[in-house]
Amino acid sequence: MARSTFVCSACGGQSAKWLGRCPHCAAWNTLQESAPPPARRAAALAPSSPVQTLGAVRAQQLPQLPSGIAELDRVLGGGLVPGSVVLLGGDPGIGKSTLLLQVLAELAGREASLYVSGEESAAQVGLRAQRLGLRDSPLRLLAETQLERIVGALDAERPRICVVDSIQTVYTEAIASAPGSVAQVRECAAQLTRHAKAAGTCVIMVGHVTKEGALAGPRVLEHMVDTVLYFEGDTHSSYRLIRAIKNRYGAVNELGVFAMTERGLRGVANPSAIFLSQHGAPVPGSCVLATLEGTRPLLVEVQALADTAAAPSPRRLSVGLEPARLAMLLAVLHRHAGIGCGDQDVFVNAVGGVRITEPAADLAVLLAIHSSLKSRALPRGLLAFGEVGLAGEIRPAPRGQERLREAAKLGFSGAIIPAANAPKGGGFEGLELHPVQRIEQALDVLRSLQV
Repeated sequence: MARSTFVCSACGGQSAKWLGRCPHCAAWNTLQESAPPPARRAAALAPSSPVQTLGAVRAQQLPQLPSGIAELDRVLGGGLVPGSVVLLGGDPGIGKSTLLLQVLAELAGREASLYVSGEESAAQVGLRAQRLGLRDSPLRLLAETQLERIVGALDAERPRICVVDSIQTVYTEAIASAPGSVAQVRECAAQLTRHAKAAGTCVIMVGHVTKEGALAGPRVLEHMVDTVLYFEGDTHSSYRLIRAIKNRYGAVNELGVFAMTERGLRGVANPSAIFLSQHGAPVPGSCVLATLEGTRPLLVEVQALADTAAAPSPRRLSVGLEPARLAMLLAVLHRHAGIGCGDQDVFVNAVGGVRITEPAADLAVLLAIHSSLKSRALPRGLLAFGEVGLAGEIRPAPRGQERLREAAKLGFSGAIIPAANAPKGGGFEGLELHPVQRIEQALDVLRSLQV
């Protein structure tokens, strides 16, 4: 008799018995009991093709269907691709179902669309559509959780775009385990992927996330699909971010910015305005950073606060920036500029809830910390970017011209930048550039501007 196995939700590895630690990826408390599926030949996710040379393959540009929301199209790489599978994850209540209902209601006027709701009844989806003003849309709706019936509806309706909300609620009769288990999620996602590739239907699956913020279910689910999107943001704020983690049809780490309104989610055309605080006058400890999210330049305000430590061990806290780099930057500031923070608690924050992972934020962080220590505000209209090395050098940042162009467009008047990023053919009108090679030079430039 077939025995149940234990499957790791992090790596998909199997074990004959439950263990506290997965023997494959060393993750703790990730093994979940799973009933074995009936023995059958495994089917491929995509149709097979004969062996041929690479030069004989006929490459064709896949058409893309604009979703009607420019910010979502940016993250997707131009639009939805027929036959592709998109996985959208995010915290509960952040707006996943709202956004997808808006997208399908917009597309239903020109493309056959199907919304499969496994978490809400048809009446609940209808109430949301009424609240968003979408009741007149010809969108087709199915409230179902059994995979075989969903696939039957797909064969009968033949939609170009289908949303499954959510994949954790779908189950198949072929597996004797509860919906949401590792085996159910993996098998249902695989069958929906096969149908998408065979019928040319774009399938968008909504996925739950764990308390750590990762997509629930086996990590193999992310390898099956073509695009993985994460919905980020604070439920207490009106702004939401969509970030592409994986995309076979576009760039990864692209960022889409949305605002939650009474009529649903709306794209933000100028996201830099969100991440810049509106101070009546310049304040100490604030510096504007020109960062890059995917292919989009963004201006983000970096704030720092240095205060006398009340404990023997000063605190170093970073929100929205790389925490490990803060201690390193403070050491560089002390070693090469002679400014120590050994008796100071140092807090650094990126305004607006954005996460900045690139090292080009180093220079702006150091200038903000220096401004807070000296209680002297940076001049209005000044920004900075550049990576700071352990030797005190200022390294160039990629695509510096686009960062400066965004700053000039928003009316900034000065920029402290790495010398290697200085334009060779002239600067930008109204933007005075201050190229520097070392952290000491950057602080000298800052002192001259503060006089």
